[in-house]
Amino acid sequence: MPTIQTKAQLMTASEIDRTLVRLAHEVVDKNDTSEQLAVIGIHRRGAVLGERLSDKVSQLRSRKVAYGSLDIKLYRDDLSAVADHPVVSSGEIPFAIDGLDVILVDDVLYTGRTVQSALGSLIARGSPRTIQLCTLIDRGHRLLPIEARFVGKDVETSISEIIEVKLMPIDGEERVLLVEKEN
Repeated sequence: MPTIQTKAQLMTASEIDRTLVRLAHEVVDKNDTSEQLAVIGIHRRGAVLGERLSDKVSQLRSRKVAYGSLDIKLYRDDLSAVADHPVVSSGEIPFAIDGLDVILVDDVLYTGRTVQSALGSLIARGSPRTIQLCTLIDRGHRLLPIEARFVGKDVETSISEIIEVKLMPIDGEERVLLVEKEN
């Protein structure tokens, strides 16, 4: 049975927060003329980050930015494959997305399959004006032509390495780790 070894701490709690502040500024700068901005986070940790990003963008714009979440089950790029394809459940998007500029937030961008499923779910719900991807960590190894517009940190990894994003409401701590599976 493989064991997991921590190789490095990539971000502390304060670095995560500073990165979200920077990303919020980038979102506002790139969407300065948008009157219809919304943030949608991908469960679980992308939803936590998305809500924080929405709050920070709202503060910068001095008006509330709509926030919602998508729940993608049975597949996570950062875990071993449980199914051939991700399954999207309803999530909580309490507004119509037609005509909106949507910022889709995920914690780690890896192969792109999770984002692909989220995009399909969003498009099935309506016709957003734009969908822009925001991720805390981009670790490469894409299988699909998916690219984030807003990236907190690029981290080169090997296939055996895993990025673990730990957030307070889920994990009881705040940090980002680079770990590796050992056989």
